Amino acid sequence: MLENSVPSTEPTVTRPLRRSFVKGLLGSTSFWMVGGHAHWAEALAEESKQPYHPSFFTPDEYRLLESATERLFPQDQHGPGARVLGVAEFIDRQMETPYAQGDNWYMSAPFVQGPANLGYQLPFVPRDLYRKGLQGLDAYTRQQHGKSFPDLPVAEQDAILTALEGGSVSLGDIPGRVFFEQLRTNTLEGVFSDPLYGGNRELGGWLMLGFPGARADFMDWVNQDGAAYPFGPVSISGETA
Repeated sequence: MLENSVPSTEPTVTRPLRRSFVKGLLGSTSFWMVGGHAHWAEALAEESKQPYHPSFFTPDEYRLLESATERLFPQDQHGPGARVLGVAEFIDRQMETPYAQGDNWYMSAPFVQGPANLGYQLPFVPRDLYRKGLQGLDAYTRQQHGKSFPDLPVAEQDAILTALEGGSVSLGDIPGRVFFEQLRTNTLEGVFSDPLYGGNRELGGWLMLGFPGARADFMDWVNQDGAAYPFGPVSISGETA
């Protein structure tokens, strides 16, 4: 049983157009390219072509994760959504990294809810946030709607995510807003990361941005406001679109 329940009427979702979102991202986000050894890049690129089987999430958790990330970054007339771009795969791979295990986090008690300027205060590293959060989300949707999240109409899925974002739902020990922000952040990372890490399949995220990727030099076009970049993106492994 969940500790808190959401009000009977969930908020109505209002989503910005993808074009507006991408335009804002271009104006506010800096991309850092990380180089690597050629053999390492080639091996990861080859691995990314194989059918993916999650190593951290269970099949049911992975299905829920795919559905939730797709609603955060849905396919539309401007390009593919999170499912096609492999965002769930990116997050699953991320769960096996030191970041997801909180290796460089200070995790000693006490854990006290403080003001927002103190930042994250929970005793859960990202792996715990996802495991507990997804289980809590599944319990909530079954309790409130009689179905698992992936089986709900998209309008109901959007309403649930909006309730999480607004903080009116608690997923057991995980505040809904905290889980939503973790999911939203990792979803955008999966959409726009280098394909070597599991997301941004076929460079679809970069194609929407017009981002050149890991090219050695594109400074000739930096100050040409409004000029179209003439070359497609390229990944660390050399993959092109």
